Amino acid sequence: ASPARPISFSTMAATASTEPVFYNPFEPGYAEDPYRQFALLREHDPVHESLAGPWMLFRYEDVNRLLRDASLSVEEDRSTRVGPRAEVFERLLAQSEQGEERRSRGTRAMLNLDPPDHTRLRRLVSKAFTPRMIEGLRPLVARLVDEHLDAVAAAGRMDVIADLAFPLPFTVISEMLGMPAADRDQLRDWSHAIVKLLDPVITEEEINEAFESSDAMTDHVHEVIDWKREHPADDLLTALIRAEEDGDRLSPDELRDQVVLLFIAGHETTVNLIGNGTLALLRHPDQLARWRDDPALDANAVDELLRYDSPVQFSRRITIEPLEIGGRTIPARTFVLAGLASSNRDPAQWGPTADELDLGRADANQHVAFGSGTHFCLGAALARLEGQVALGRLIRRFPDLAVADPGPAWNGRLNLRGLERLPITFRA
Repeated sequence: ASPARPISFSTMAATASTEPVFYNPFEPGYAEDPYRQFALLREHDPVHESLAGPWMLFRYEDVNRLLRDASLSVEEDRSTRVGPRAEVFERLLAQSEQGEERRSRGTRAMLNLDPPDHTRLRRLVSKAFTPRMIEGLRPLVARLVDEHLDAVAAAGRMDVIADLAFPLPFTVISEMLGMPAADRDQLRDWSHAIVKLLDPVITEEEINEAFESSDAMTDHVHEVIDWKREHPADDLLTALIRAEEDGDRLSPDELRDQVVLLFIAGHETTVNLIGNGTLALLRHPDQLARWRDDPALDANAVDELLRYDSPVQFSRRITIEPLEIGGRTIPARTFVLAGLASSNRDPAQWGPTADELDLGRADANQHVAFGSGTHFCLGAALARLEGQVALGRLIRRFPDLAVADPGPAWNGRLNLRGLERLPITFRA
């Protein structure tokens, strides 16, 4: 494959039930609306062996079962079947002087570990994410949101992503970790490049960019850890360093990987929640007005927005033994992607209104936007809080919100699908 060519076979989406159905992220319009394709796959091939390599699940029942199955793994090794892209990764790593070090990065993050290591690492971090600790952040989040809205009020317009959705969770997770001041835009660029590695289809150019960004992010995190050793405080990073210094609780590689994971995961997905959520509200003005006029909807509205347009589209598992699911057998040591976004629009779970936005939906909180089972998102409560405060204050502070030229632009990522730009106008 050339550097600009996606690591995938050519695919096509079906337009009739007699045609084959393939997952095809290159279909025109997929970035703006992948849900039409998901509906076809749910109906015609819900347990799907994709041409890009991984198997994929698209029904709520199958996805929920996969995520909760404790017999499955998240730990990859060289025997895992992940398709053509794995060969390209190995070739690029072999060509790099840092190949082995790059290969090991992230492997000690709790997201990529099974119990008991996952349990041990999650326990070390979870103290900072208890409901009481998260609720204690509400005044900080409210103050930050108000500051960002104050900064754009006089202009009568803003870019929701650059002016609110990105800086808010970035600042919050930096405060929680106790990260020193840094170049926010540079860190955002590195983070964006790294999370492309989560996509089921990726180009060689994107892989190399992700490797280089990972090099830079790793160097930055090492500098931050060294700085924090000299400047301990009452924050999460200091607590993790003390656990690492205890020796048997956290290794140096585990410390590094946890910090990178918390930092990236702590803002990337919430950017999508706020951005995608704002666009959904603008496209459904009746629902926007409903929420604006009823603060009691704050919690449920955010869950419905998470269901309606999931910030994370897929979650992965690896089979240890052959897995029977949905009438098909997935081989052992196979990479399986659970379609979170598709599941959250499954009429079998949500009824005939599954594709509609209903902020009063009674069972909205049954979505799987945060995953499920052992690896349920540790930061779910924080993301919900940030979404409630940011979106609630935005729609109540500024009436007559409207999309402005040049219009929304999607970020081009398949897994962490969100907006790169969302210009809006309003009356202050």
